[in-house]
Amino acid sequence: MRYIFRKTCTVLTLLLLSILTLNAQDNVVDKIIAVVGNQVVLKSDVEQRFISLKAQGYTSGSVDLKTEIFEDLLIQKLMIAQAAIDSVEVTEQEVEDDLDRKMEMYIQRIGSKEKLEQYFGKSILDMKNDLREPTRNERIKEKMQAEITKDIHITPAEVRDFYNKLNKDSLPTIAGKLEVQQIVRYPKVTDDEKDRIRNRLREFRDRVHKGESFSTLAVLYSEDPGSARQGGELGYTPRSSLVPEFANVAFNLKTDKVSKIVETEYGFHIIQFIDRKGERINVRHILLKPKIEEDKRKEATARLDSIADLIRNEKLKFDEAAFYFSADKDTRNNGGLIVNPYTGSSRFEKDNLPPAIAQQINSLKINEISEPLLDVSGGKDAYKIIKIKSETKSHTANLSDDWSIFENMLTNQKQQDILDKWIKEKQSGTYVHIDDSYKNAKFRFKGWQK
Repeated sequence: MRYIFRKTCTVLTLLLLSILTLNAQDNVVDKIIAVVGNQVVLKSDVEQRFISLKAQGYTSGSVDLKTEIFEDLLIQKLMIAQAAIDSVEVTEQEVEDDLDRKMEMYIQRIGSKEKLEQYFGKSILDMKNDLREPTRNERIKEKMQAEITKDIHITPAEVRDFYNKLNKDSLPTIAGKLEVQQIVRYPKVTDDEKDRIRNRLREFRDRVHKGESFSTLAVLYSEDPGSARQGGELGYTPRSSLVPEFANVAFNLKTDKVSKIVETEYGFHIIQFIDRKGERINVRHILLKPKIEEDKRKEATARLDSIADLIRNEKLKFDEAAFYFSADKDTRNNGGLIVNPYTGSSRFEKDNLPPAIAQQINSLKINEISEPLLDVSGGKDAYKIIKIKSETKSHTANLSDDWSIFENMLTNQKQQDILDKWIKEKQSGTYVHIDDSYKNAKFRFKGWQK
């Protein structure tokens, strides 16, 4: 377990490590076991990480696992102490943004807010509160690491030399990846159904105005599984995390006021203002989703069949059809190419694709157009046709195909060397006291024990 750039765990593993650590907290007897500058390491810090790592089957090789965890925390505290001296700061906005990104990744990975909360027995708000301080510390450490290693430069000649010196029998295997294009149609909702939903929400507004609890109505009737159990409460959320139609109304509400009916791509909402902190707002909402009639579903799939025939008969290219006919605003302007939310690139490992698409991929060849499929991963019914634009097979990493991998490996090695040197220098000039229970521990860096 190295202290720099630990990116090998899957999102779900990181989630389990975080939450299991938090759930272990109440079972740990606490005491200070180290002081580093003005920072302390608690026994619970080590014990919590130990419990969670053991639950994941992690082993530390030749080094005692608790010693490895303890030293990792000592390094973190050393960097945090130095960050205070060097005025390297983290804002509350940055911490909140990190927490929002974590929650979004966890939700996408596990399927929904409801599943996440049910699995761990905590609300999203509670999870964010539990993770706030560890997230802040990790953010400070990352900023400090970036400051220490900011002057690193890598030349092409250095990358080639690095690659040539590697043992070719130990080169990493690169998983196969896909680029997938899509054309999306949303089945239409009838005017009668929209009127039914609006009338229902007007009824809820009237009931709130007459004294009923918005929260209770949200628990009973809201069709947002992630927030209904919390009385419709979303927690402090930046404008960028909300769809524009929702954000424009929510950010203009007054305390306890209930909004007009808001239509978004997910359905119809009424919103109640709770509080605002800077550029973040906390509101409750009730979401109702219109029911889609079967003939409208058939219309959507029939339209996609017609578009697919135009492409297959070479009357239209897929990219053009996506621009003219796709209803998905995020992909229509780039030829329907889906962007991987975990990496920001257009390449996916198959397991990271939405389940409905991943299943369809099994029967498709490159450039072949799929039959219409239903994908509900975005929170609403979306009918799609897809195409595999490109595919790379699993292969042993090589310089011509995977240059960036070896460039990153060399960069990480240089960063590690600089950080090793920095830690050794700072150990000698920083007050460090370690509990006697670790006086015989075998650390990587010998300067902790003075």
